[in-house]
Amino acid sequence: MPEYCFYKKRNQIVALQKSDNVRATLLTRQGFEKQFEEVSAADEKAALSRFEDIRKEKRIDQHNFRAGAITMPFIGVLTAITSLFFRKK
Repeated sequence: MPEYCFYKKRNQIVALQKSDNVRATLLTRQGFEKQFEEVSAADEKAALSRFEDIRKEKRIDQHNFRAGAITMPFIGVLTAITSLFFRKK
C-alpha cells in the first residue's frame, strides 16, 4: 500500500502520495501546509477517511484532557474538605 501525506489550506485537505514531490511542491506554492500525519492506504479516498478519523480522535482526546484538567482539582478540593470533617481531633 502506498503511503500518503496530507496538505491543508483552510478547510481544503488534499491527500498526496508521499513519493509525489512535483505535486507536493505545487501545493506548497499554492499556500497549502503539509500536515504531520502520514498513513498507508489503498487509495486517496481511504487515506482521507483515515486522516479524518485521526483528527476526530485527536479532538476527542483534547476534550477529555480538558475535562479531566477541570474535574481533578475539583475532586481534590472536595476530598480535602471531606477529610477536614472526618479528621479525628
